[in-house]
Amino acid sequence: MTGLCFYLGTHQPHWLESPALPRDVHLFVSHRRLAGRTRLPRARVSWALDSGGFSELALYGGWRTGPGEYVAAVHRYDKQIGSLGWAAPQDWMCEPFMLAKTGLTVEEHQRRTVANFLELRDRWQRLDPSCELRAMPEHCVFMPVLQGWTLLDYLRCARMYAEAGINLSRYPLVGVGSVCRRQATGEIGEIFEALSSRGIAMHGFGVKKHGLRLYGHLLSSADSMAWSFEARRAARLDDCSGHRNCANCLRYALRWREETLASLGDPAAPRQAVLPLWEVAA
Repeated sequence: MTGLCFYLGTHQPHWLESPALPRDVHLFVSHRRLAGRTRLPRARVSWALDSGGFSELALYGGWRTGPGEYVAAVHRYDKQIGSLGWAAPQDWMCEPFMLAKTGLTVEEHQRRTVANFLELRDRWQRLDPSCELRAMPEHCVFMPVLQGWTLLDYLRCARMYAEAGINLSRYPLVGVGSVCRRQATGEIGEIFEALSSRGIAMHGFGVKKHGLRLYGHLLSSADSMAWSFEARRAARLDDCSGHRNCANCLRYALRWREETLASLGDPAAPRQAVLPLWEVAA
């Protein structure tokens, strides 16, 4: 079994409190699925929050949810749901179709990603400076995210963080965005290899089975909703009679997770941090 911390994506926030969910399973739940709910589940397991950025930018060409609104929502989730490990920021994806949607450049998307992380961090500290959080330095629940398209893009984004005073090597997790729709390519492996070798502990967003087999050993954590897409097209489980397909079935999701993690084999050897990323990003 790999040492990767794997977050099972779900459209169903109530899974967080389901007694059928094993305690060692981590969930990845979108803000878009939680926002506006009067009653929130009380988590029995550790989980992380997806900001819903891909959907928001794809739908509107920009962020409709303001940073203050998002920070207030995350604070509510942290207090009322509990067991929140980290939250993704309101980053800006860099796929070509997303650039066409926003009308902006990769560099501008990166600038906005870094600026948003800084604003979320500062707002969080002002909101509750005494809050003891689990994972991030400087008492920040938000995970920094590197955005880009080419390797040089990601290096430039890392430099932007460094110039803003953010030492990415101090963070237990740094997200790497805009990879899920091209993860079968060798380019993504090169990007992860380069970032890993420079001391960045990475989270991969939306990593599918093939991607996990190719470069899962380079990641500290990853999330995936691939099981749901697969289940829409697959035959329903024999002992599932209450739904047409298993796209929102906990039993299918847990079986997919177990099979996927078992296929990854042994953890990779420990990696050594070398030259800090911001010293080589040009």
